[in-house]
This record gives sequence, structure tokens and C-alpha cells, in this order.
Amino acid sequence: MKKIKLDIVGLSYSQTQSGAYALVLGEVNGNRRLPIIIGSAEAQSIAVEIEKMTPSRPLTHDLFKSFAETFDIHINEVLIYNLVDGIFFAKISCVKDGKTTEIDARTSDAVALAVRFDSPIYTYDFIMSSAGIVIESNDFAFLENISSPSEAITPSAPTEKEQAPIKPEVSPYAALTDEQLEKTLQKAIENEQYETAAKIRDEIERRKS
Repeated sequence: MKKIKLDIVGLSYSQTQSGAYALVLGEVNGNRRLPIIIGSAEAQSIAVEIEKMTPSRPLTHDLFKSFAETFDIHINEVLIYNLVDGIFFAKISCVKDGKTTEIDARTSDAVALAVRFDSPIYTYDFIMSSAGIVIESNDFAFLENISSPSEAITPSAPTEKEQAPIKPEVSPYAALTDEQLEKTLQKAIENEQYETAAKIRDEIERRKS
């Protein structure tokens, strides 16, 4: 069965499940997007690596990477291989001493490791056909009106089927100077407050644009 290579094109707060996030994977050389609902901790771990933040203490996925490298284990690829009752199934292909072993994993954990090992992410066409969305840009507005397939996660609060229109959010860091932003960012990273750090990074990037 032919595999389709995917890239991470974004992480967005889920509009369909409170306390969860939508991991958006994009088809390489294509315009299909695969949104997957994941937990906030896993989303944070993926974001930390993408943003190249350095936590004061290693996260679980960083620990796994150190463990694997210590024992000369390399992740060859990640494959999202099935979709059953709205739940994605993934596996990690590991190589040690020339021997390949496949390990079952949640999609978010597999992706969090893939970004750390710089490993490719794949899926099959039947999954893209059934759960993928064709879009012509990287605008994530489409996430507001869909109920995405997910992992087996327990949201922190009941899912809200209908939400009031979301007003534009004013950054709580807008009043800080550039110097204050940098100091606050460093403090957030030292305290392992990565979601806060990501919001501060957004404000810094907004000022640069």
C-alpha cells in the first residue's frame, strides 16, 4: 500500500473539544490536510520542539530520545496506519543493530518523537480520503466547523457542541516592552510554563511582522 508523506503545518486550539488541540498534518506536494485532536500536554511537547525551546528539565519525549540514543536506537519513520471509530492508530519504526521493530503508539506521541529524531511521518491514502480536508491555503479557519477524528483522549471539560462567536483575543503581554517580553519569556521557560512561553513568542513575532 502506497504511503503518503506528511509535514506538520500547524497546531491550533480545538474548537470542538475543550482543553484539547488540533494537530494539523499536511500532505507533501498536495493540498490535503489531516487534523487530529490531541491532548494539551502532547501539543505542548510538539510545540516546544518545533519552537526549539530548551526546558529546564527534560520532558517525557526528550527522556525517550536520550534513552534511545544511549542504547543506539534510531526512529526510522512514523506511520499513521489506521482509523477506527474516529480514533487514529500509529506505529513507530525503530532500528537497532540493523534490526527494525515496530512499536504501537498514540499519534501525538509518535509525532512528538518524529520531530525530535527528524524522522518522516507517513499515512495511507484511504486515511487521507476519509479524514483529510482539501484546502487551498494554510488558513486554519476550517477547524472551527469540523469534528476531527482524534486520539483516545479525555478532555478536561465536556465538549461544547455549540459555541458563541469568539471575539478577537487581546494579548495580555501587549503592554510589555520588548525587553520585558524577553525576560518574561525566559522566566516562563525556566519554570516549564511552555504554553505561556508560546503566547509570549507569538507576541514577539507579531511585533516583528
